[in-house]
Amino acid sequence: MGAPSLKDLEEAKTEVKSPEVYDYEDPQALKGEIHEGPNTDTQRGLSSRQLQLIAIGGCIGTGLFVGSGSTLSTVGPAPLFMGYFAMSSVVWFVMNVLGEMTTYLPIKGISVPYIIGRYTEPSIGFAAGYNYWYSFAMLLASEVTAAGIIIQYWTTSINVGVWITIILLVILLLNIVAVSWYGEAEFWFATLKILAIIGLIILGIVLFFGGGPNHDRLGFRYWDNPGAFNPYLVAGSTGRFLDFWTAFIKSGFSFIFSPELITTAAGEVEAPRRNIPKATNRFIYRVFTFYILGTLVIGVTVAYNDPHLMSAVASGSSTASASPFVIAIQNAGISGLNHVVNAVILISAWSSGNAWLFAGSRTLYSLACGGHAPKIFSRCNRNGVPYYAVLITWVVGLLSFLNLSDSGANVFYWFTNITTVGGFINWVLVGIAYLRFRKAMNYHGLLDSLPFKTPLQPYGTYYVIIIVTLLTITNGYAIFFPGQFTAAGFLVSYIVVAIFLALYVGHKIWYRTPWLTKVSEIDVFTGKEEIDRLCENDFEREPRNWLERVWWWVA
Repeated sequence: MGAPSLKDLEEAKTEVKSPEVYDYEDPQALKGEIHEGPNTDTQRGLSSRQLQLIAIGGCIGTGLFVGSGSTLSTVGPAPLFMGYFAMSSVVWFVMNVLGEMTTYLPIKGISVPYIIGRYTEPSIGFAAGYNYWYSFAMLLASEVTAAGIIIQYWTTSINVGVWITIILLVILLLNIVAVSWYGEAEFWFATLKILAIIGLIILGIVLFFGGGPNHDRLGFRYWDNPGAFNPYLVAGSTGRFLDFWTAFIKSGFSFIFSPELITTAAGEVEAPRRNIPKATNRFIYRVFTFYILGTLVIGVTVAYNDPHLMSAVASGSSTASASPFVIAIQNAGISGLNHVVNAVILISAWSSGNAWLFAGSRTLYSLACGGHAPKIFSRCNRNGVPYYAVLITWVVGLLSFLNLSDSGANVFYWFTNITTVGGFINWVLVGIAYLRFRKAMNYHGLLDSLPFKTPLQPYGTYYVIIIVTLLTITNGYAIFFPGQFTAAGFLVSYIVVAIFLALYVGHKIWYRTPWLTKVSEIDVFTGKEEIDRLCENDFEREPRNWLERVWWWVA
């Protein structure tokens, strides 16, 4: 069968019906379309500047400020730098393909699971949706816990449960009133984080050249002694390769779920076909700037066997005492800055928790609109916030109180660690969905008319699928070395694969969905006419003054 004619395409567009409230008895609802009804409308309350900072703000978290220190102590500075560089290339392609698909149809209620289900098949979208929702909710709990512990850097006289309660309530307030509240909070959170990381990079460069109080020129001293590599598990070239692969896997945990934030916000941003491509294009050079330069600075200012670093890693600290930036500052003889960095780490954790509640609630909202969750989660308040979805996701965040006991903390560790592997699985599914999206667009003769195109496609998507599949399979490789195996380690590394398969197989057996939607039947029209009308008169006005020009260039 050849591609349809232009007349056929026009007839197909006229046959698209208006979305209806989901009917659980209607098998057509399983196609994964967004079904809207009364009180189910979100609002486009996010501005361009807010979207730009949401995109990068969710990516700068405790993983860079604190977690990078653990990776440095394990593998050394060179693998740390190479691992983050390699992962940035993966994230670039993931961000690009999400940007293309989201810009084409930035409909209300859109989410990454919705995209996956629409262009693959409903059971995959269902499994991916709950994988995303669970992960976002657990990451909320994780970041809230981290924020509470970070505050204890200044005082331990108040129980950490008090801080966890306060942080949870503030995050709920920012998310349940109006999306503009969330957007504005994230804008300023992200602005502070960006200024802080830029300042720390500049400080690292100064220390590199001996500009600190002790005038000790560091250069690449620590790459010579104790060395650029800390061979992992085995000696020689194999150990150095394992250094790189370990850093590659661990770096993914800092980036995971960050590219999805733009898609999650797409249904609530103004002028989506203008602002989504802008956020997509600018996301990656910011990631390269902050993460690549940040890890390079860490590697040249702190030795992987530094006593302070080793002590912090051994104790499992997540405060400023474990940050390699702080350790470098203290080694240079600079006083006072450690408190500033701890404040930045606190803001990072608080901001990430805020972002994960937004992402989790909108994922559940999208599942409800598509018929994969109870309809109550699609209800919105007068400001367009799906408040039931926000509340139930926030309730899962109460698991952060498990950390108030030692036994609960062990359970919580399991919960939070398995989310990262789920992120890898979902990136593979994003790649598969994009390839099928391209095939469907090509089938209908629309591929060349995409409103936003990115370079090196589809080859970049093949790269993502292959590399991330390998990362998923090998993320727990260390436990298979002699003397390293533990049942807990195995479960943490691979149980999420079993959870995903259980969701997928259960949905497929219950609804008897097709293995894959035929390319000729993939829906690339529903919602397009509405978005075309929304964006047909959209254009970006010229900046009116020097301040707007600065903002336009920066953001």
